[in-house]
Amino acid sequence: MNNSPKNVIILGSGGHARVLLEILNNQNYPILGMTDVYTEKWGSDVAGVPVLGNDSSIFKYDPQSVILVNGLGSTQQTTSRSNVFNLFFQNNYSFLSLAHITAYKSISAVLGYGTQLLAGSIVANQARLGNNVLVNTRAIVEHDCVIHDHCHLATGSIVCGQTVLGEGVHIGAGATIIQGLSIGKNATIAAGAVVVKDVPPNVLVAGIPARIIHHL
Repeated sequence: MNNSPKNVIILGSGGHARVLLEILNNQNYPILGMTDVYTEKWGSDVAGVPVLGNDSSIFKYDPQSVILVNGLGSTQQTTSRSNVFNLFFQNNYSFLSLAHITAYKSISAVLGYGTQLLAGSIVANQARLGNNVLVNTRAIVEHDCVIHDHCHLATGSIVCGQTVLGEGVHIGAGATIIQGLSIGKNATIAAGAVVVKDVPPNVLVAGIPARIIHHL
């Protein structure tokens, strides 16, 4: 059982937030509530957890009394996840790191604040993950990778050893990054792509082998 003295608030109440809610419940965290941008959801509940209001409602709680979980997912760009994290982190709120019971993290791997390791994910030895990194279901981060802040590795993606992902990179579902590459800041790797050479910042790449589709 978790003995955290702080109540948890989940940012968002959509699909990704509900996945995190289940992890939190299974690990016996005390959950104060969730947030949502849609006013019609305020005052309702999700699996018995109240929707408190929008994200701004969190500011009525002392940063020392609550801990936040970033419940926003991303389908291409990670901007929304990074913006909400930075807003509260810069206002002295802390973020909880979560790992599903079936996730594996090497004892030598280093995780930043608010990292999330979902079911069946792997973070291998000497990997370093920054703040607000999401390693989704069955995604793999191999040895000696450096994953900078706000990256999202979608379901089933593979980042091979000694690869560096710049801040805000989104790796699509089932994509593979071969070993030793550098992926530039805010790049998006499309689902199913196979990346065999370095990727510059702020581009979308897709295909096998991956090529630049357009600049973001």
